[in-house]
Amino acid sequence: MVRLDILSDPICPWCYIGKLRLDRALEARPTHPLAIEWHPFQLNPDMPREGMDRAAYLAAKFGGAEGAAQAYRAVRDAAAETGIEIDFDAIPRVPNTLDAHRLIHWAGIEQRQTAAVSALFRAYFVDHRDIGNREVLCDIADGLDLDAAMIARLLDSDADEADIRARDAHSREMGITGVPTFIVGQRHAVPGAQPTDLWIKVLDEMMAEGAGEDPQ
Repeated sequence: MVRLDILSDPICPWCYIGKLRLDRALEARPTHPLAIEWHPFQLNPDMPREGMDRAAYLAAKFGGAEGAAQAYRAVRDAAAETGIEIDFDAIPRVPNTLDAHRLIHWAGIEQRQTAAVSALFRAYFVDHRDIGNREVLCDIADGLDLDAAMIARLLDSDADEADIRARDAHSREMGITGVPTFIVGQRHAVPGAQPTDLWIKVLDEMMAEGAGEDPQ
């Protein structure tokens, strides 16, 4: 198996697009050798814990709706090319994602990490839910067949908060400045939402190399 570490944030549209493109490559090559692990990276690490109104966020970050529309144009184009539509105007709040990253971490302990990432992307970009809200996160956990009552207790504590922040900080110290970032085999960093065709090529090369190895 080849390890694929993915640094991502569940409110990052490029991360959502990048995951969908990777998913299609994995579906096309079901015997792929990748073992995927997701890692926390907050786009807005200084976001208030309760999050903020999206209109206020856009005004602060882009100077308002017009600046935001320009900034998101490339994202909308990439989403359409990928075959999806993201209705940014329907997203009411921008959450703090610390608790969402904690849920991803706990789901990983139960071998449900990628499913949790998918559920969070869908909740935010498709269903327009506030994934900083702990009731929403517990509902997502329940949909993943996790113990929602246990998740609620963990969310009400500070469990693993320091670990998530430390892992995020470590990535920045290593030079990661944006997500998604894919690290293949703990050696090669691939930034950005790469096209499906590229991932298929990478997977084909991996499988060809694996098939050519001499048995030990």
